[in-house]
Amino acid sequence: MKSLGSAATESERLIEAALGAVAPWRGRGVRYRPVFGGISNMNWRVEIEGDPMAYFVKIPGRGTEMFIDRNAARAASRRAETVGLGPRTFDYLDAEGVEIAEFVEGRRPSTHRDFADPSLRAEAMSVYRRLHSAPLLPLTKTVFDMIDEHDEQVRTLGAEIPADHVWLQSQYRMARAALEASGLDLTPCFNDPMPGNFLIGPDASIMLIDFEYASNNDRIYDIAIWSGEMFFTEDVDRELLEVYFGRADEASFARLMVHKALADIKWSTWAMVQNRISTLDFDFYKYGAWKHMRARSIICDPRWPTFLRKL
Repeated sequence: MKSLGSAATESERLIEAALGAVAPWRGRGVRYRPVFGGISNMNWRVEIEGDPMAYFVKIPGRGTEMFIDRNAARAASRRAETVGLGPRTFDYLDAEGVEIAEFVEGRRPSTHRDFADPSLRAEAMSVYRRLHSAPLLPLTKTVFDMIDEHDEQVRTLGAEIPADHVWLQSQYRMARAALEASGLDLTPCFNDPMPGNFLIGPDASIMLIDFEYASNNDRIYDIAIWSGEMFFTEDVDRELLEVYFGRADEASFARLMVHKALADIKWSTWAMVQNRISTLDFDFYKYGAWKHMRARSIICDPRWPTFLRKL
């Protein structure tokens, strides 16, 4: 842990400047250390002399304003807090776009192995149902909006695109037309199910953190992107739908598979933007190329036209 005034790096100077701007903390002992694991922002654990809790402080990463609406993220974090799915939040640095929340103790970040357990998968589905049942968020941003936004950013920045970009775009447009014709089921969605964003308690309950990408979106997209992140098989996908809806029919399974492909297109394109602008030590190009590859594996499946018809 470091104390204010001991910054030796640019990131430490940034966090010290932010901490110095929090009025209730001025004149008190302040200590901080980095929290590793994120790939977009600089995250810190902060302890304030006399306070019984530690705080989680997020300094926005370079370029994240291109695809994150900080006002919407704060609203989503507070909605999650209200419905008992997220930690307590504080508005001290809202105007600067710096997020402050209670540092969650006694829970650990999930891993892919955790969700090999059917009971934990069922708990995650319960968490998603609770989130999706909450009142709508101020921001509606579907996967279509996200993909279009990133495509424009790629063009503007001159970022890398795959050799089959035109073909992928045509498949995306077909999938979009089919989904829009079937109608979108908009609910508050998490949209960013990295394993570290699921905190598991000793009682196997789950809390969510990091609502930067949260928005109103199609509810099955939220399940699909989690399935893709966890590398679930199709048998598990059908199980998730049955646990969530009480039944798994072919239309909902097709919808999940189409959304899995779109989620990979969205995040692969996002990665190419990040590869151009981010200063974080992460191989965004490799991440994006892999996501592109997985999207192709679904789109090139002989069942893809059938999935689109069954929506």
